[in-house]
Amino acid sequence: MKKILEKAFGIHVVKHKQLNGYESKNYLIKTKSKDFIYKTYKHTTSINATVEAENDVLLFLQQQFNSFVPKPIPYKDGSYVKTITPSHNEIGRMLSFLEGEFLGDAKHTPALFEALGTFLAKLDIELKQLTNYTIKARRCKWDLQYFELNRAYIADIADAKGRNIVTYFFNQFEEIVRPLIPELRKQIIHNDANEWNVLVDGDKIAGIIDFGDVAHTLLINELAIAIVYGCYDKEHPLDWAVILVKAYNNILPLQEKELKILYYLIAARLCTSVCNSAHARKANPDNTYTSVSENTAWKMLHHWLTINPLKAENEFRKAANFESHKTISTEAVIIRRHKHISPILSLSYEEPIHMVRSAFQYMYDAEGNTFLDAYNNIPHVGHSHPKVVAAGQKQMAKLNTNTRYLFNELAEYTEKLLSYFPSQFNKVFFVNSGSAASDLAIRMANNHTGNSNMMVMELGYHGNTQTSIDISDYKFNNPKGQGQKQHIIKTALPDTYKGKYQNNNPNAGSLYGKDAAVQIKASKVPISGFISEPIVGCAGQVPLPIGYLKEVYPAMRAQGGICISDEVQTGFGRVGHHFWGYEAHGVIPDMVILGKPIANGHPMGAVVCTEAIARSFEKGVEFFSSFGGNPVSCSIASAVLDVIEEEKLQENAKVVGQYYKSLFNTLMQTYKCIGDVRGEGLFIGVEIVKDNSKDPNTALAHHIKNELRKQYILVSTDGPFDNVIKTKPALCFSKANAQIVVKAIDAVLKTYYNNC
Repeated sequence: MKKILEKAFGIHVVKHKQLNGYESKNYLIKTKSKDFIYKTYKHTTSINATVEAENDVLLFLQQQFNSFVPKPIPYKDGSYVKTITPSHNEIGRMLSFLEGEFLGDAKHTPALFEALGTFLAKLDIELKQLTNYTIKARRCKWDLQYFELNRAYIADIADAKGRNIVTYFFNQFEEIVRPLIPELRKQIIHNDANEWNVLVDGDKIAGIIDFGDVAHTLLINELAIAIVYGCYDKEHPLDWAVILVKAYNNILPLQEKELKILYYLIAARLCTSVCNSAHARKANPDNTYTSVSENTAWKMLHHWLTINPLKAENEFRKAANFESHKTISTEAVIIRRHKHISPILSLSYEEPIHMVRSAFQYMYDAEGNTFLDAYNNIPHVGHSHPKVVAAGQKQMAKLNTNTRYLFNELAEYTEKLLSYFPSQFNKVFFVNSGSAASDLAIRMANNHTGNSNMMVMELGYHGNTQTSIDISDYKFNNPKGQGQKQHIIKTALPDTYKGKYQNNNPNAGSLYGKDAAVQIKASKVPISGFISEPIVGCAGQVPLPIGYLKEVYPAMRAQGGICISDEVQTGFGRVGHHFWGYEAHGVIPDMVILGKPIANGHPMGAVVCTEAIARSFEKGVEFFSSFGGNPVSCSIASAVLDVIEEEKLQENAKVVGQYYKSLFNTLMQTYKCIGDVRGEGLFIGVEIVKDNSKDPNTALAHHIKNELRKQYILVSTDGPFDNVIKTKPALCFSKANAQIVVKAIDAVLKTYYNNC
């Protein structure tokens, strides 16, 4: 190398050292008077043209930015790019060396970020005057207008959760950014103002290097990229991003359409970074340079999810001297709703929330706020999960019909679903809600046994159809309810916190079960079946104690009845240690009811049963559900099972649930108002009581719920006295999320007691 350079440039090389590089080999060349950077590339027609174009950009900038950008150094023959080692098929070029501290090593201050925004705007004003058709024709994976070129690399990301977060942002890009691209300003930009390409001197910009990704692309991409690499190690990246936007806009005014997509362009650059890191690691595990910023990029990508896109856009708009988007008041939204929708459909919280978007465990309201959703158990694998969304979109565009026609999706999903059950279960009846599934299950049970008397759980809830209300004590025993029907037999809730047998009795479950068995044997009428949730949600998240079902199920079967487990809320891995709630009890029911999470919020439900029950049902009138088991529903539900497996969400429910519960138990030691913490996995109830008693403190429970809502955390209350805080988040909920919830409750209670 030394001899080649001395001969080619007529210089005396004192020292040379190889530096990190991505697609080129870079060398620091030291002479007695000056330092240079020598870069070599593989020799191809495309690379030659790209390097020549990059040199043209640098030469163009010399007049206005001569000390701020590298200067191409000609060979002795006057050329700037030359094949110097024909045997190795390489080309090389020399650049001047710029002095300065890397932005990545410097102390970041608002003044420095203002200087960076100003510098990039001035650079782009100059570059606007340059035309280069080689650059204009280039399609590069680091150019955000060609973001889709990176989609192929998503599969190289090892972590399934990470893959799905990246896919989510790809989908958002296609929905929101892609349609606007033809309308946006385009020109040549540097396209890679990262922390190792920007040089600083104190709070001033000393220069910018590495024009290897120069592109004719969206002007706003320049700012998006600078924001990523300037802010991705910050605790509050949006605050720092605003500084860059404001400074850039002061020199080169931004357009509203550009600000509309800036949030998504930032996410796209982060996704490009982690996709290429994953791909490079797979292709060349020894090249650590390509993944040097990967962890930081992932950190910001996860943080970016917690920022409401509307909030980001409004902050960018204010920085660029535009007014924030005006929103319709919540009161106006409520008035419009109640014009045609009955207020019998209740709203959560004293201050209802107008939601507009969501992602995984986060929900975004119309005011720009982000809510941590620790409440909604229907989006089981996460709000707007991209794999689930894609399954529905793909199938909807292909075929959607009813089960009177043959299509593969029905049998495929049924087989997949049944693989999670014992072999006794081999028949599935699909409907379009958990309520419809409860209704059908009772109909099938009555048909199978030849009678209609059903034993139900005190405070149980199974749906909103007439039949499911008839078996739901929570509904029929409400002061406004219809009362208990004659064919309904109610058994006592086996509550080990306040009931007859409590937690201090190791045989509480068995004793409750024996009492229920006595009730069954004493019944003057034959009982068709027994139905209960493994954790009785509307009772206040009360788990059936271990030993209970082992007494009840045999007693029910001995008198000819069947056993039904309502897994609408506890199923699909939510309870952590088991995929279905009944499994914790060492029993197998005769029928299982599914709903809510089965399709992540898409309306679907199912009854799973044995061959014998199905055969007896088949003797009656034809069963048909217009929407039950349609190919779109089956495809979506199948994707839910895939996500649970790929992201190991059952294990996450177990690990995070145990941690979450331990935090509540620790909190219970501090505050006397927490009477009990119960549940399994990510199905937890916290009973709020009056101090030194087990009497319900409904007012305090509501206060906690509404105070958390003010802190943008969603939980709810339940139980006969509505005094149990319930938290049943999506299974992607993390330990960090759990800490946020419990810390917030701690702060609410601390303030509450200080004010008492």
